[in-house]
Amino acid sequence: MSKLKIEWICRNCGFRSDFWSRYYWRCPICGSPLEIEYKKSFEPESGRGMIRYSSMLPMKPEKNIGEGDTPLIIENIDGRKILFKLEYLNPGGSFKDRGSSLAVYYAYKTGYKTVVEDTSGNTGISVSLYSRIYGLKTKIFMPKTAPEGKKRLVKKLGAEVVETEDRARASEEVLKYVSESFYVAHTWNYLYVLGASTISYEVYEEYGPPDLVITPIGSGGLFLGLVKGFEELYKLGRISRMPRFIGVQGYNVQPVYEALKGYKEAGEDSSLADGIMVRNPPRLQEIIEKIRLYNGEVILVGNSEIEKALERLLDLGFIIEPTSATVYAAYEKIKNKIDEKTILMPLTGSGLKI
Repeated sequence: MSKLKIEWICRNCGFRSDFWSRYYWRCPICGSPLEIEYKKSFEPESGRGMIRYSSMLPMKPEKNIGEGDTPLIIENIDGRKILFKLEYLNPGGSFKDRGSSLAVYYAYKTGYKTVVEDTSGNTGISVSLYSRIYGLKTKIFMPKTAPEGKKRLVKKLGAEVVETEDRARASEEVLKYVSESFYVAHTWNYLYVLGASTISYEVYEEYGPPDLVITPIGSGGLFLGLVKGFEELYKLGRISRMPRFIGVQGYNVQPVYEALKGYKEAGEDSSLADGIMVRNPPRLQEIIEKIRLYNGEVILVGNSEIEKALERLLDLGFIIEPTSATVYAAYEKIKNKIDEKTILMPLTGSGLKI
């Protein structure tokens, strides 16, 4: 365990607490999302995967099962270089492994024996996987509409699945257990933002900074992680420019679009993108700030566009779930309106779990 000073901090009210003394899934004073403050430097270790960037993270997990170091596949499309980051090839089948490898290790290191989480699927698999390797009991609250393949895998990993009426109910029910168990709270937990930031470090080392990043936005952890990763590289003088960032949401659930534009846009059903149906992202204001800061925007997509994009990505050999295809669906909508020549698109979840 690191002896360097690491603190939970609240940018809203100024709350601070030692990182290792007690876990807070949100600020105990004002209820805002917390961040983690610590000293960092870009000194990649030998080897591959997330642990290569331990100097940029608040801790180094004891166990590494291959999270990170996902392939970066470059396709020439429409006269552009499209950088597909194959996050669905992480051990648990999604980018969530980057955050779970940190969060569940933290739970283990701080003495928790049980873990609880609310999720529509991928986080449940990821949390169950890392809880299993650290010997922690796990209870996952999932809406009954979550893909059956994901629920089966969560159970196979040894976790108890509690089905609820919908996603909102899952988030309510899990709160009954937070006093006695480690509540991962991935939509709030800054360790998921930090985990996602390592994607930027890998892209930088293998290719360099792209001109544009297109990413799905549910809770916003992936979006903010990618922004933070490139911001840290910029602050440390590793890159001389920041990419532009575009987020993708579905018509059914569009809180970021609505907050950015001031209105909700009507459109077709987008229920195929179940992984980004987060109605109240805890870090909504921060997401909006970053979109505006980097001249970004939010693109809305529907089921027919997702299905078409999914077929195109399957043609390229990427076996992904529909939520992952939203980035390419968004690209198709804006490709004739943008000037950027190199575009990063993380493909977030595996289609083998559907």
